Amino acid sequence: MKYVNAAEILPEKLLKEIQTYVDGVVLYIPKTSAKKKWGSVSGSRRFYQKRNKEIQFLFEHGYSVEALSKRYGLAHSTLKKIIYG
Repeated sequence: MKYVNAAEILPEKLLKEIQTYVDGVVLYIPKTSAKKKWGSVSGSRRFYQKRNKEIQFLFEHGYSVEALSKRYGLAHSTLKKIIYG
């Protein structure tokens, strides 16, 4: 994050208005673009949602946690969170 002197970029009227609220402090102004959710760009979110639904389906149709653990390479505790969560 780069520090920029507000007096160099803001109109004087706007600067005076801001100074009525915060005078002589460092002020962070966030970007206007909305932050994207995890995995929405790379497709990871869809991949894991599909995998988890598949795990739930297989469990409901008789697969044991042990068998799912071997098939997906996941710990029993992780599988239980997926199945019961």
